Amino acid sequence: MRIGLFAAGAAGIAAAVPAQAATAAAGGMGRNAAVAEDHTFSHADRAHPTQVKDSFTVRQFGTVTSAGIRNQANAVSVGCSVDAHCRSVALSFQIVTLAGQHTRLNAVNLSDAANQHCDGCQTLAGAYQFVVSTARPITLDSATRNRLADIHRRLDELSRSGIPAVDLKTKVDALAAEVTGVLHDAVADAPKAADQPAVAVHRHMDGWPGR
Repeated sequence: MRIGLFAAGAAGIAAAVPAQAATAAAGGMGRNAAVAEDHTFSHADRAHPTQVKDSFTVRQFGTVTSAGIRNQANAVSVGCSVDAHCRSVALSFQIVTLAGQHTRLNAVNLSDAANQHCDGCQTLAGAYQFVVSTARPITLDSATRNRLADIHRRLDELSRSGIPAVDLKTKVDALAAEVTGVLHDAVADAPKAADQPAVAVHRHMDGWPGR
């Protein structure tokens, strides 16, 4: 498994994902390879001083021999001031389920928050990636999907709440912990893959102010 680090200059190469839940069947319950990419981008400036974007995607791939998955969040605040500061928040939650033994997995999860000539601005980018691995394919049932939809709804409310960045980090981490618990419940009785944890969680958070 590889976890990538983000180079700030690459922010414009991918399109932002709408802030809505999505489930991808990815062509059926059996395939040789799977690829998934999710990217959330937020840009605040004097004309648009408050910008908030979040993404919450669920991708169910079934049995694969290899998978390449990437999750990315980027937030930028530009040209505001202490007296008229900007707030830019980008949050991306990516959930991927896959099945198989000895699956080759390339997982990248990264975030970057940048203040550009923006004293006093609050800029936060958080990427959360959840990889569910089982020996045989599973489909998340309606109860699990409903629990995840409720967490997504609360993520939407939280990201738009206007609370300080340091508090937002803590509360988003708590929602991520809830997602982890839901996924562990979902696979509690499923046969486990030999070489992968049942639920692997990757978190990358970047933000200003940094505390």
